[in-house]
Amino acid sequence: MIQIIDEVVRRHLIPAEEYIYGFSDLTGLLQKKFMGYNFGISIGRKLDSGIVDKVIYGPTPEYYSHYKQINEDLATLTQRISADLNKTYIETQNIDPTVSTTELEVTYLKTLRTDLSHKMVATRAGLGWIGKTDLFISRVFGPRVRLVSILLKTPLQSKSKPVDISRCGSCNICVDACPAKAANGKLWDITIDRNEFFDPWKCRVQCAEFGRSALGIDARLCGICVAVCPVGRNKTILQGL
Repeated sequence: MIQIIDEVVRRHLIPAEEYIYGFSDLTGLLQKKFMGYNFGISIGRKLDSGIVDKVIYGPTPEYYSHYKQINEDLATLTQRISADLNKTYIETQNIDPTVSTTELEVTYLKTLRTDLSHKMVATRAGLGWIGKTDLFISRVFGPRVRLVSILLKTPLQSKSKPVDISRCGSCNICVDACPAKAANGKLWDITIDRNEFFDPWKCRVQCAEFGRSALGIDARLCGICVAVCPVGRNKTILQGL
């Protein structure tokens, strides 16, 4: 069954070099609303480096459009993969890549946590770790990636060992570049809560300001920490981690 799932996923990841994916065992890690769906497929789509490189002082209109399009493409991708898996009697539940600004401001405002963390599914799949500004840092693309998840009831075994600790070491480039000063430089590991090393409310306020000043819309987006991170941008550094 795992081979079937793997073949279905790979068939949809075109071009293959722009994607990463992995399987994860999420037993005991999900909310009750996902009861029975104890396994996940994590898929990451590479962001365009030429667009990301231009995010120097804040998000550009081009970055916003690209970010939005990648999210839409990933949502469509998971629908197609799930449709094919359902044909083989594999039950799935898709989790969209992101939530709307309204959902963020109303449903999730108290904690700024959604029902399922794509980053958690990805770390359990061994695809990367969490950086100091709460970015997912993939082994291949660094933080220049957008994630999406598919939950399944069918048991899956990770292709790689789950990642439990940060590999950022003493690097503080993103911490120093953050205009919101939302990170304190503490390293992530699976025993540490996000709020111990990163303040999402500070980030939210700055992202909202960038939405107004840089984009002229009601959006929450920055991207500076994505652009400055050397992982994925500098292959030498990536290979040394």
